[in-house]
Amino acid sequence: MESVVTQTWTMRDFRLESGVALPELTLAYESYGRLAPDGRNAILVTHGFTSSQHAAGRHAPADEAAGWWDGLIGPGKAIDTDRYFVVASNMLGSSYGSTAPASIDPKTGRRYGPDFPEITLADIVGAQKAMLDSFGVTHLVAVAGPSFGGYQAFQWAVTYPDAMHGIAAVVTAPRAGGGPGAVETLRSRLAADPNWNGGWYYDRGGLVDTMTALRVETLQHYGTNEALARTIGDPVARDAELRRQAAAWARVFDPNALLTLRKASARFDVTRDLGKIHARVLYVLSRTDKLFPPSLAPGVMGELERAGVSASYVEIDTELGHVASGPEWAKWGPALAAFLKGLDR
Repeated sequence: MESVVTQTWTMRDFRLESGVALPELTLAYESYGRLAPDGRNAILVTHGFTSSQHAAGRHAPADEAAGWWDGLIGPGKAIDTDRYFVVASNMLGSSYGSTAPASIDPKTGRRYGPDFPEITLADIVGAQKAMLDSFGVTHLVAVAGPSFGGYQAFQWAVTYPDAMHGIAAVVTAPRAGGGPGAVETLRSRLAADPNWNGGWYYDRGGLVDTMTALRVETLQHYGTNEALARTIGDPVARDAELRRQAAAWARVFDPNALLTLRKASARFDVTRDLGKIHARVLYVLSRTDKLFPPSLAPGVMGELERAGVSASYVEIDTELGHVASGPEWAKWGPALAAFLKGLDR
């Protein structure tokens, strides 16, 4: 795939579920392939909690890391960009170019910070729907994404049940775990940083050390150490690389955004609305995932069946835990390709 460029889309007066209107909403995104004249060959790719819209290809310079689903998206790949117009959208509230707590509030001229309004998964997908509509997308082939991206796929399927043929929900579930307790735990960790200042830390140097420590814990829990072991044999060097990745992320990701998205996920639960789903579902889990273990599969598949949803299940046989869907693309990519081709029929 050729070099890709992050683009942005902006609209005015986006109303949230809460009734609050954002005076300006910007979403960052990448796109691959071309939209068909009838606007019906699009696939929306949604990203994980702390990830970005960089799903495929490489940015300049050429040695920058490929996107997190690069093995799946591109010419001739499972999500075939010779066939599909693929949009990888950043989330409302995230830290990679979309409207979020670190953005400037047009009403005040300063960052939203901790005053950023609370958002929901329905708000996140509503923003994506508005963007795709403006592009001329009339119907989606599918919505596909891992982890928090899978939350978005499920939310799309219940909020806009006739907008897509299918969803691929990967290393995820139709309800979040943790609840309010997870939010308070995160808030306490952030507030313990001497620079916190009630969330107004922007002029105090940020919370880089705290965010780095949180990221190290997250990467270790996700399976990143096991993934790095495939190319870095020395445990000391491997740990250094993991910490380098964590520190690089901590310099970019806004702590208030982390808290905003955590609050949105804590409220996510579409299990009562599964009967609204008209799309076919591909549900994919990783054998060693600690966040969404395969033990969830019988319950989720049973709920989908009772709701009358056509669903199939794939388990990735891997040691890479929660991060498996990207590096282990070859193990489940054929199932994704077959699922998408089936939707075309």
